Amino acid sequence: MIRWMKDFAVVVQDMLGRAGLEYGDVRVVRKRRESILIRNGKPETVRKGESLGFGVRVVVDGAWGFAASYILSRAEAERIVRLAVRVAKSSAMVQHRRVRLAPEEPRTARWSSSYLIDPFEIPIERSVERLMQAEALLRGEPVKVSEAYYNAYKIEKVFANSEGSLIEQTLIECGGGLAATAVVGDNLQVRSFPDSFRGSYAMKGYEHFESLQLAENAPKVREEVLELLRAPLCPSGVTTVILDGNQLALQIHESIGHPTELDRVLGMEASFAGGSFVESHMIGSLVYGSEHVNIVADATCPGGVGSFGYDDEGVPAQRVFLIERGLFAGFLSSRETAAELGHRSSGAMRAEGWESIPLIRMTNINLLPGDRPIEDIIAEVDHGLYLDTNRSWSIDDKRLNFQFGTERAREIRHGKLGQVYRNPTYTGITPEFWRACDAVADEQSWRLHGTLNCGKGEPCQLAHVGHGCSPARFRNVRVGVLS
Repeated sequence: MIRWMKDFAVVVQDMLGRAGLEYGDVRVVRKRRESILIRNGKPETVRKGESLGFGVRVVVDGAWGFAASYILSRAEAERIVRLAVRVAKSSAMVQHRRVRLAPEEPRTARWSSSYLIDPFEIPIERSVERLMQAEALLRGEPVKVSEAYYNAYKIEKVFANSEGSLIEQTLIECGGGLAATAVVGDNLQVRSFPDSFRGSYAMKGYEHFESLQLAENAPKVREEVLELLRAPLCPSGVTTVILDGNQLALQIHESIGHPTELDRVLGMEASFAGGSFVESHMIGSLVYGSEHVNIVADATCPGGVGSFGYDDEGVPAQRVFLIERGLFAGFLSSRETAAELGHRSSGAMRAEGWESIPLIRMTNINLLPGDRPIEDIIAEVDHGLYLDTNRSWSIDDKRLNFQFGTERAREIRHGKLGQVYRNPTYTGITPEFWRACDAVADEQSWRLHGTLNCGKGEPCQLAHVGHGCSPARFRNVRVGVLS
C-alpha cells in the first residue's frame, strides 16, 4: 500500500511544483486501529477501523490554505490543490502577518518504528480472550465497574513538498490496561493499572501488550481498590511530596509540555490547552525549576508514542532541551513559529490524520533521571506523602495554577512507606512547584509513559504523546483542602 501512496504523493508534489506557490506540501495517510473494551464481563467495544486520504497545505500571498479528501485520484488531487489555494487567498485578506518558514533541507527518506510482533497479525479474538480473563479477576462486590482495555495502531504515511522532500514512514503502537471502580455508600474509589486513562501504550508491537501481564496483575488491582475503600481521607497541610512516575508524567504534560508550545506562546493557538505564562524572550533567563529539573523533548526516544522519524513538515526527529538544570532552554516549534525567533524548527508538527492540518504537539517530554535510588530519596523524608496514579487534574489557561488528584497516597514516616490514604490532592504554581524539586530518582526507576488523548486545536485533534520520568521529590507542597 505505501508504495502506491508514494506514487500518488509524487503526482501531487508535481502539481504543487507547477502551481507557482510560495510553498506546498501533501500528506498521504493510511491509519488502521483495533480497539477493545471489556466492561463488567462483556465486550462493550470490539472495533476495527481504517482510514485513507490525503491533505494538502499551501502558502499563497503569505497565508496558509488547507484542503483534504479521501478520494485518491489525479482529478481529485487537482481539485484539492485548487481548493487549498482558494482558502489561502481568502485567508490572506485577513492575515495579520505573512507566513515565513524556517529553512529545511529537502530530504528523501524511509523510516519505520521497531517492533517484534505486528499486532494486526494477531487474531482480535486472542486479545478479547486475554482481556476477558484479566477483567474477570477484578469483578465482585463492592467493585461496580471492572474494565480492561486494548488498543493498537498502524500508521503509514508519505510526505512530499514543493521543496523536494519525499518521506515514507510506518509507525506501530500497542498497549492496554485495567481499571476497577468500587463503591460503598458515598465512597467511590478507582484503581488503575499500569497507568490511569486506559493503561500503558508504547511505539512497540503486540509484545508490549503481552508484557503488561494484565491477568497476573488484576488481583493486586482489586486488592488495592478495596484497600482504598477502607483508607482514611488524606490529611491536609504543607508537606514533602514524592510523585510516582505515573503521576509525574501528567504533571510534566500539563505544566511543562503545553506551556512550551511556541504557537500558544505567540498567540497563534489557544483552544483547549489555553495560552502560556512563558514568553518568547525567556530562553536562558526563566528559572523554571531547580537544578535537578532537566526536561527534553525527544522524538528519537525508542518506544515512545511521541517518537517518529520526521514530523508532518518533513523535519527530522530531534532531542532538544526545554529545561536544562532548571533554566528554560527552548520551545516546541514548527517551521513557521521557529522563523519568528530566528531559530530552526524543533520538529514538533503533527496532525491526527490526513483530514487535519498539522499543529505543534508534544513529542516525548522526558524528565531526565537523577543519580540516586528512589529508596534513598524516600529514606530522607521524615514526614511526607508518596502520591501515585492520576485521578483528576485542573490547570488554568496560562498553565500556572494547578490542582491534581491521585488515586492513592501513602504516608512517609521516618523514611518508610506506611499508611494508605484516599482522595489525595495537591496544588501549586508551576515555577514555584518545579523550583521545589530537590531530588529525582535514578534511571533504575525511569519509565516511559504513553497517552493517547492529548487534545488541542479546534476542531479538536488527539495526539499520542510520551513522558519518561522517575519519581521525584518536592518540598513544601500544599496537600488537601486548606482553609
